[in-house]
Amino acid sequence: MSTPIVIHHLSPTGGRRVTIRGQIAGLAHDDQDVVEFLRRAGLPRGAALDRPEWVQWRGGRAHTYAAA
Repeated sequence: MSTPIVIHHLSPTGGRRVTIRGQIAGLAHDDQDVVEFLRRAGLPRGAALDRPEWVQWRGGRAHTYAAA
């Protein structure tokens, strides 16, 4: 089974696209945005951003949202 939450590579203008169960949740500019997307999707607060069974960070360092 794949991870339910994917935080994609950095956008050239900053932020990262977030998908939850294959659906686009939005563009996150910080971890609080991701937490809000998870809340809206009905996922438990225990879906920690550093747990690889829940979250896959793609292209770039985890918890980094600013464009280079």
